[in-house]
Amino acid sequence: MIGRIIGALVGREMDRRDGSGGLKGAAIGALSVGAMRRMGPLGLLLGGGYVAKKAYDRRREAKRGL
Repeated sequence: MIGRIIGALVGREMDRRDGSGGLKGAAIGALSVGAMRRMGPLGLLLGGGYVAKKAYDRRREAKRGL
């Protein structure tokens, strides 16, 4: 369950980078869930780390803008 949530967040982050939205983010999220499942706990850590880093960067940029 946590892997699917992280996969959805990874897909959303990839889609935000592109800016156009659509199927690309959902496809990347689904592929990342499969990759995380095959890699086991390491994949879960890598996916979660990616999402956390993007959230941290976004928060830091928002604070700098104020």
